[in-house]
Amino acid sequence: MRLRIKDLRVDNDLSQEEVAKALHIPRATYCNYENGRRNVPNDILCDLADFYNVSLDYLLGRTDTYTPFRK
Repeated sequence: MRLRIKDLRVDNDLSQEEVAKALHIPRATYCNYENGRRNVPNDILCDLADFYNVSLDYLLGRTDTYTPFRK
């Protein structure tokens, strides 16, 4: 499984440091998520989906549709 978090970060012209700061985690931790060295916890996945305004299914590569679930 390949997460799309790096593609989203690059498409939004953000650095790893900027995303990590928004998630309140160390840059090294985020780097490990992005490179697949660590699994991303569910709460961080939810935060990333909210941050980029995409669905979890999109982040996980289950769909190519960006649209998040409407509350």
